[in-house]
Amino acid sequence: MTEKLPSAEEAIRILKQSGCSPEVIRHCIAVSNLAVRIAETCRRKGLKVDLNLVRIGALLHDVGRSKTHSVHHPIVGAEIARSLNLPESIIRIIKRHIGGGITAEEAVKLGWPVEDYLPETIEEKIVTYADKLIEGERVVPIEKTIREFSRKLGMNHPSIKRIIDLHKEITKICGVNIESLMEKKITLE
Repeated sequence: MTEKLPSAEEAIRILKQSGCSPEVIRHCIAVSNLAVRIAETCRRKGLKVDLNLVRIGALLHDVGRSKTHSVHHPIVGAEIARSLNLPESIIRIIKRHIGGGITAEEAVKLGWPVEDYLPETIEEKIVTYADKLIEGERVVPIEKTIREFSRKLGMNHPSIKRIIDLHKEITKICGVNIESLMEKKITLE
């Protein structure tokens, strides 16, 4: 049985009703647009990707920013999604999109419930990756994201390697030419 996902309009309404700022909503729309482009490219390469799950998961990935902009926003977002009875596939995207993911050991240090928060499914990986390529509502090169994470966390932080590995994985398995996707303006659909 397939999970009933909210429509894009319902997802945006959830963001608004949860208290997300217009800036966060525009960011989520931009991430969703890019994530769908990546997912479509993956599908053309023969990968089985749920485009609607990517679209809605990306729209809702930052719902936790309605309450906090800290590193804890994925956990807060997952709680909001759970309280709204959203499907588990959406909850997983929300709580696994931070950085390149967070291990159970890192979760303990953050005071999070003990589990791995590493993106596992192709949909989780695409949303996580697209989020790393959007700054505000602009597409940025992955190198800029890596520099920013390195500046904030330190060059040897495990998140940096996970982001680089995610970049390599998505570009390899999907054959995504990020530069060609970046040339296209992200529109607020």
